[in-house]
Amino acid sequence: MPQNIDRQQVQRLIKQGAQLVEVLPEKQYQLVHLPEAINIPLQSLDRKAAAKLQKNRPVIVYCYDYQ
Repeated sequence: MPQNIDRQQVQRLIKQGAQLVEVLPEKQYQLVHLPEAINIPLQSLDRKAAAKLQKNRPVIVYCYDYQ
C-alpha cells in the first residue's frame, strides 16, 4: 500500500533492506541517483517492470528532480 515517508523513514527502511526505485527517465538517472537505486522510468512502471523487484523486500519509489 503506497504511503508518503520522510527522510528518516527512508534511511531506516534502507538499513532494513528496502529497494530504491528511481522513476526519472534513464538520461536523468545516469546524471544523479541515490546509491544502489535501480531505474524504472515512470512511463515503464508496469507489472513486467515490477517483476524485477524482490517481493519480500519493501520498495521505495522516488523521483530525484534536482531542478
